[in-house]
Amino acid sequence: MTAPVSISRQCRLLGINRAHIYYRPQPKLDDTFLLNRISEIYTQRPAYGYRKIGVILREEGHAVNKKKVLKLMRMLGIQSILPKPNLSEPAKVKRSLPYLLEGLLIYKPNQVWAIDITYIRLPTGMVYLFAVIDWYSRYIVGWVLTNTLCAEHALSALNKALKYGKPDIFNADQGAQFTSDAWCDELMRLNIQISHDGVGRCIDNIRIERFWRTIKYEDIHLNDYRTIGEARAGISRFMAYYNNERPHQALHYNRPRDVYFNSVASYACPGHTEAA
Repeated sequence: MTAPVSISRQCRLLGINRAHIYYRPQPKLDDTFLLNRISEIYTQRPAYGYRKIGVILREEGHAVNKKKVLKLMRMLGIQSILPKPNLSEPAKVKRSLPYLLEGLLIYKPNQVWAIDITYIRLPTGMVYLFAVIDWYSRYIVGWVLTNTLCAEHALSALNKALKYGKPDIFNADQGAQFTSDAWCDELMRLNIQISHDGVGRCIDNIRIERFWRTIKYEDIHLNDYRTIGEARAGISRFMAYYNNERPHQALHYNRPRDVYFNSVASYACPGHTEAA
């Protein structure tokens, strides 16, 4: 009876590495799970960057490297709130204006609005969500979903928001859309003061950054939007829910719509005295 040939000898005869015989591919982690877990960690620890979040994920037993974590954080539109050096090229900024919200008492709606952009990955490609938020009430006064980053879409979101009123100050980051001549000239024409975040300081626009986490965690990552039409319809439903139905902790569990419109009515009353 012929003795069986060992695995080591079989591998030598075939000229293959024995490690290949024992290799078993690891199951791939579902990106939806990782996106949700990263969002949870970031909500609790917004100062954490992709390296620290990667460490936590690996300690929890998830086989994920820092490049993967960075990619997913970019999909979520989040980054550590700590300032980063040299994130912007000054020469690319057309107009950089001072940040006007430092130490400012914001006590009423339409005093400060803020705008920002986040991106959403669809099977058909990337789409971009522009949103305008009232800083005081957290009410979303205007938004646009589009497949390009043109400044005209920022102006479209602005025009939708202007149906509710006009802010004293409009804050944005130093992105090309918000430092463009078209954007700045329109705000100056409307006699709205322009405020720009400091370079690398997303915390300067913290209201809209927190809204991005809310909509992504509670809607976008829970729904498998396949087309821009599906995404627009789904986001429209969520915007209505967020503004009109969702209790907001920072508003003492009131709804943004109630805070916005009740406060607007209050400040519209004859004889109302503004806060000092």
